[in-house]
Formats: sequence, structure tokens, C-alpha cells
Amino acid sequence: MAGRFADLYTVYYCKGAHRMVGAEQVVGVERESRPSPIDVHVGTRIRLRRTLLGMSQERLGEALGLTFQQVQKYERGVNRVGASRLFDLSRVLDVPISFFFDDMPDSLSASFGGTPSRRSSGLPDSNDPFGDDTLSRRETLELVRAYYRITDASVRKRVFDLIKSMGPAEAS
Repeated sequence: MAGRFADLYTVYYCKGAHRMVGAEQVVGVERESRPSPIDVHVGTRIRLRRTLLGMSQERLGEALGLTFQQVQKYERGVNRVGASRLFDLSRVLDVPISFFFDDMPDSLSASFGGTPSRRSSGLPDSNDPFGDDTLSRRETLELVRAYYRITDASVRKRVFDLIKSMGPAEAS
């Protein structure tokens, strides 16, 4: 055996691959050790929506027939989310499937042959003072959930006005 096939043989038989795997996986052994940036992005969006709903990994797992460890792996991008699982996630989390691909950095989308993504946050890219991770930080999500738990609309409006007054003045 010479060249590529010898390498495949070594990887498959000598490195402990005891199950059948696709050629892409065998050739891309280096890729297996780190998650795809797209899988990481989809996982981040799953976590964002789950957290916004105040849902635990365990509860999401139960709704999908999974363990919370499997949900963790999806959220970290370690495990790929298949099409049927993505469909189930969109149903349980009450979002369209496109939600999981929204806000994908244009550089990532372009490097994988996609088109620039739409921004679901409503913030223009150039004017986003917080960067990409602020909207997915736990503190932000807890603040939003607490805000919407205020049932009295007038109190909620006063809290909103107070918070706006504490930040820097908006440019007109």
C-alpha cells in the first residue's frame, strides 16, 4: 500500500478506529479533535435560546429524549447537530431553524461558502459597542428575564428609563 491508502490504513486500523467511518472522517482526523466553527456557532445559539427561556440543559434533554450531557456537547459544538435534531430543537425552543444560523460572523460564513448572515439582534455591525458575546452573557440574559418578569407595564417602563439614564447619552 502506498501513499494516501497506506495513511488511511494506518489511521483506521492502527489508531483504534473500530467502527466504520466515512472517508472524510478518516482523512480529517485532525479536524475531529476540534469542533467546526459552524458547530460551535449553532451550539452557542442553542444555549442562548435555552437560557433566554430559563430552561435547564436537563429539561431540554428530556424534551428531546437526550441526557443533559448530550445537550452540553451540542452547545459546545463537540457533537454535530443533525437535520432532524435541529428540527426538534427548533420546535422545543420555539424558533425557526434559521435562528441557529443567525448572527453568524460574515467571515465564518464566507469561509464555508455561505452568504453574509442576517443579524437577528437588530444591531448594525459597525455600531455594536458590545461585540458579539455581550448578548449571550449570563448576566445579560438574567437581566432580560428579570425585566420581563415585571408584570406592571408602568414599572417596567420606569426601570427601562432608569437604566437608559445611567448609560452614556445616545448620539442623535
